[in-house]
Amino acid sequence: MAVEILLPKIGFSMQEGQIAEWLVKDGDQVTEGQPLFSLEADKSTNEVEAPASGTLKIAAQTGETYEVGTVLGYIE
Repeated sequence: MAVEILLPKIGFSMQEGQIAEWLVKDGDQVTEGQPLFSLEADKSTNEVEAPASGTLKIAAQTGETYEVGTVLGYIE
C-alpha cells in the first residue's frame, strides 16, 4: 500500500508552504529518513524526509504553494 507524503506543519502558525526543490526524481527509490524536498515556509527553508522506503511518485510541482496536509506524492 502506498504511503502518502503530506505537507507538514513546521511551526505553530504555519498554514501553507512552497516546494522549493525536489531533491529526488519521480520514480526514484528512496529510503525512510532520506531528504525528499526543500520546503519554504514562514521565512525559513527545511528539508522534509521520506516517511517510508520505496518508489517515489511525485504529485506536486516545484514552486507551487500548498496548504498543510496536502498530499504531495506517494511512496509505493
